[in-house]
Amino acid sequence: MSSSDAEEAYESYGADIGERMTSWARLRDWVLVEADRLFVAALVSVVTFLLFLVLNALGVVSFVNDDSITRLAGGMIAGTFSLVTLVVSINQLILSREFAAAGESEKQLEGVLSFREDVTETTGVAAIPASPTRLLELLVEAIDDRARTLADATSDHDDELAAQVRRYTNGVTESTERIDETLEHTKFGTFQTVSAAIGYDDAWQLYAARHLRGRYGDQLSDEAREALDGLIDALESFSVAREHFKTTYLQRELTRFSQLTIYCGVPAILSAMLIGFLYADLGGPAISADYLPVVVSALIAVVVSPLALLTSYILRTATVTRRTASVGPMLPQKDPDEGPFDVTYGEDSESRTPAGSD
Repeated sequence: MSSSDAEEAYESYGADIGERMTSWARLRDWVLVEADRLFVAALVSVVTFLLFLVLNALGVVSFVNDDSITRLAGGMIAGTFSLVTLVVSINQLILSREFAAAGESEKQLEGVLSFREDVTETTGVAAIPASPTRLLELLVEAIDDRARTLADATSDHDDELAAQVRRYTNGVTESTERIDETLEHTKFGTFQTVSAAIGYDDAWQLYAARHLRGRYGDQLSDEAREALDGLIDALESFSVAREHFKTTYLQRELTRFSQLTIYCGVPAILSAMLIGFLYADLGGPAISADYLPVVVSALIAVVVSPLALLTSYILRTATVTRRTASVGPMLPQKDPDEGPFDVTYGEDSESRTPAGSD
C-alpha cells in the first residue's frame, strides 16, 4: 500500500452517522430513529384516516355495503386480538430476562462492578459516574485525551508515520467533539443518548488503532506506545458501555411499547365492534350517509393505532440493531475488497508484530 493510500485510509474510512448526509437521509433517519415514537404512530393513524376520506371522495371505496363493512369489522377485531397477544408474548420475553436466581444476579453484579473498575483504571478518575450519559462523556473525553497525547508524542517521529498518526487522531478528535456536544444536552431516557453512542464509529477507530500498533509498534516511542495502548483501552471500554446501555434502553423501550399497545388495544377492539354495530340495523347504517365516511374512517384509524405503534417501535429497534450488529473491529458493512489496509499473510512478519496482536 502506498503512502498516499495509507494516509487516505486513516482519514477517510469509517461509518460516522451524522456526517455527509443528504436531506433524504436526514428525513429517513428522523422517521426511523430520531422522532418520538408516539408522534410517528399518531402520524400513521392520521394518514390512514385521511387516506380513507380521499379514497371515498374519489369513489374508490364506499361505506354503504353492510355485508362488506361487517366482515371487515370482524377481521379487524380478530387482527387486533392477535396483535395484542403478540405484544403480550414480547412483554413476557422481556420479563423473563429480569427473572434470575441469586447466583445469576451475583454474576451480573460482579460483571458490572468489574467493568466499572476497568473504566476507573482507564480514565484515571476516583469513581466513575453512575449516570450512563455522564459515563459515556467520561470515556469520550478519555478517547480525545489519548488521541491528542498520541499525536503530540509522535510529532518528532518519522515524517510519514507522524503524518499518518496525525490524520488518524484528527479524525478521532473530530468524532469525539461531535458526540460530546450531543451528550452534553441529553440524558439517559431520551433516544439522543443511545443515538449518539451508536453513531460514534468506535469500531473503525479501534480497527485502525490496532493496525497502527501492529504495523508501527516498534517505531513508536515509549510515550507514544503508552498513549496508543490507552486509546485502544478507552475505545474498547466505550464499545462495551455502548452495548450495555443499548440493551438496557431497548428493554425499556419494548416494555413501554407493550404498555402503550395494551392501552390502545382496548379502544381499537371497541372501535372495530362499533363499526359492526353501526351496520347492525336491518334498515341500514345507524347514522346519516353524509357523516358515515368521516365516522368510519376515524374508527378505522383508531383500530389501526396498535399496528401504528408496532410499526414505529419496530422501525427504531430494527434500525438500532442493524447499525450495531457487530461488536469491536469487525465491520460487516464493508465490502470484502474494501480496504483500506492491504494485509498479506506473512508480510514483513520478521520486522513487525502481526496486526491486531496484543
